[in-house]
Amino acid sequence: MLLPHTLEHVRALRESSAVYEHCFGLAVAEGVREFVTGAEVSESFLERLHASTVSDPWTDGFGIIHSADNILIGLCSFGGPPTADGMVEISYGIAPSYRCRGFATESAQMLIARALASGRVRTLQAHTLPEHNASTKVLEKCGFTLQEEVTHPEDGLIWRWELRHERPNQAMQRTAPRSDA
Repeated sequence: MLLPHTLEHVRALRESSAVYEHCFGLAVAEGVREFVTGAEVSESFLERLHASTVSDPWTDGFGIIHSADNILIGLCSFGGPPTADGMVEISYGIAPSYRCRGFATESAQMLIARALASGRVRTLQAHTLPEHNASTKVLEKCGFTLQEEVTHPEDGLIWRWELRHERPNQAMQRTAPRSDA
């Protein structure tokens, strides 16, 4: 299940797994904290975390909870609110001991469903290392297609993936017969 995170969740996790568990009653799988403390954490994420005063589901993300074990096994998030043209980026990470069991795919699918349910999203993007790996398999299972190789200012060379969703009323407008025909 996805647990909407607030600034307090993220800040507690950055402090320590013990603080997160004490505050929220969930153990933290080994390796999850690195998603918010590791060298690969973007400067823009850290700036937003320190500057924010109000929680926002488009930026604070979600904890991925393994309900049976009552443990935080990963994190997933949007890269920010949808752009004016309806694009939002998704990201996800699963603790090493919980990988290869479908949790990343399930989490990505839940993010996609949340984004589309908002009515504000037409295109979802994700970025991966420029090689076939577990993350690219997740995106392919979720219907994303590889668009291009790009140079990201913080991450260097990456692959950009997209999933486009056409709103049902737009498709109907294009296919409905004209009444004046």
